[in-house]
Amino acid sequence: MSTPRLSIIMPVHEGETYLDAALASLPDDADGLIEVIALDSSRTMRCHDIAARHAGRLTLRYEYRPDIQSWTAKTNRGAAMARAPHVAMLHQDDLWLPGRLGSILHALDADPDAAMLLTDATIIDASGRTLGCWRCPLEGRSSWEGAAVLERLLVQNFVALPSVVMRRDIWKAAGGLDESLWYTPDWDIYMKAAMRGRVSYIAEQTVAFRIHGGSQTMLGSRTPADFLNQMQIVVARYAPVIAGPRAPAIRRIAAASARINCLLAEAMHGRRTALAQIMGELLRLGPSGTWHYMRHSRILDRLLPRVQARLRGAL
Repeated sequence: MSTPRLSIIMPVHEGETYLDAALASLPDDADGLIEVIALDSSRTMRCHDIAARHAGRLTLRYEYRPDIQSWTAKTNRGAAMARAPHVAMLHQDDLWLPGRLGSILHALDADPDAAMLLTDATIIDASGRTLGCWRCPLEGRSSWEGAAVLERLLVQNFVALPSVVMRRDIWKAAGGLDESLWYTPDWDIYMKAAMRGRVSYIAEQTVAFRIHGGSQTMLGSRTPADFLNQMQIVVARYAPVIAGPRAPAIRRIAAASARINCLLAEAMHGRRTALAQIMGELLRLGPSGTWHYMRHSRILDRLLPRVQARLRGAL
């Protein structure tokens, strides 16, 4: 069996609503450029049957693992199984867009030593309708020093998970996903990767990130304090790494961003006083801090599609 260029890790759980579309979005691969590693913890074999329909056109390695429930543990298991020098994640409700594989391979050929590759994303709703574009605040060039990306990432996780490609040795050196985190393990590992080398950036929408009522970004049974704690853990871990004269301001903006994220989630669930608290956070940041927050958090890219989905009754 030839060595693939890219291993795509899919943690699957009760994913029959969207899994077929996710797998169908991956290109036919007679040349074996990619391998798909799907670990399924569903209670039934419906996802197994969906995966089996795609096994003929993809190099698909499927494991039924009801003993591994968390998506982080399944992803770490998949990364340990990966044979390619680079790994990517694709959740069961997200999609690749046409042309992504070619764009990735071109970027990897141009800079194979980059620790991580990022792209922009399209945001879609449960029905697949486009809601907006989620852009990285990395305009102007395709190669970035990790320290510059780290500064922006500390303010906000601006990365759509399915867009990321990471060197497998970097993933391993970073220790994989932190399984003690249930909301921010992806943000945590992006920070670790940025600390370990350059970051390549493709200013194209190469994936679709789906928002819907059952997604992890919804509050569900978690409390606002739970969400805030998850974000504050990551900020506390990496704020000391930021250096230079702007470091104190960046740390202050990152702390405010975590609070604003939590307040926005509360506002989306009907607590109107949260909007006034958000305005208070922005006023305390001042004009310069607010501009920096707005630019690097990509708050409008992330918020407006959710408002639109809410108005359509899709959330």
